[in-house]
Amino acid sequence: MDNLNKLSNDEITILIKNKKIRAKELTDAGICPTCFDKQNNYVLYGSKEDKMIYEDDLIEVFFDARPKSIGHVIISSKEHYKDMLEIPDELCNYVFSFAKKLMIIIKKVYEAESVYLCTMCDGPMNHFHVQLIPRYKDEKRGSNNFVKERHDYVYDEEKMREIKDLLMR
Repeated sequence: MDNLNKLSNDEITILIKNKKIRAKELTDAGICPTCFDKQNNYVLYGSKEDKMIYEDDLIEVFFDARPKSIGHVIISSKEHYKDMLEIPDELCNYVFSFAKKLMIIIKKVYEAESVYLCTMCDGPMNHFHVQLIPRYKDEKRGSNNFVKERHDYVYDEEKMREIKDLLMR
C-alpha cells in the first residue's frame, strides 16, 4: 500500500481491523509491526495474555499465535532492534542462552525430537526475535519445517504450567 507511513495510527488501525493491510505491508512501509502492535493495543497480532511464558526487562517469551507446530515459541527483545546485527552483544548472549534452556524444556514437555531455532527479521523494518519451532518424530527433517502451514494457537494450561515451572529451576 503506497504512502502507508503518511497515515495516522488510527487510520492504520482501521485498515488492519478491516484486513486491508497486514504486517508485511507495515514492514515494507518502514513501520515496525511489533512496535506498532504494542503501541496500539495489540490490534495486529492480538493479546499475548494467554500465550506469555516469560517476561523481564529485556525480553518477552510467548507462544506464536499462528504456530507452525505445537509448542512454537517466540523470544522477542522488548526494545526495538531491526535484527541480530543491531542488538548489543550482552542481549544477544542472553537471548541465545535463554533460547537454549527453553529448547531443552520444549523438547521435554512436548516430546519433540528436535527444536529448530531461527531468526527471520526481514524487510526494511522488523523487530528482533527468534523462533523456536519443535519438530516431531513423524515429521521429516530439514528446512521444510520453516515453511510448514500455520495453525491457530490452542491454549494448554498444563503445558504452560510445566514450561513455567521448569524455567524457574
